[in-house]
Amino acid sequence: MSCPLCGNPTTRAYRPFCSRRCADIDLGHWMTGGYSLPSTREDPPEADPGAADEDGKKIH
Repeated sequence: MSCPLCGNPTTRAYRPFCSRRCADIDLGHWMTGGYSLPSTREDPPEADPGAADEDGKKIH
């Protein structure tokens, strides 16, 4: 098995990575959103500042 980041052979202590360095790099990708997938969902429209809800009350 090879490290998914650098391709070197893995070590038992850091499997599936070869070293703590590659494991930390991978963790950094997760924490900063580097592995996020693009969404096909559209963002909801922005609320109009002067709009009212269904009861006629002004939305803040």
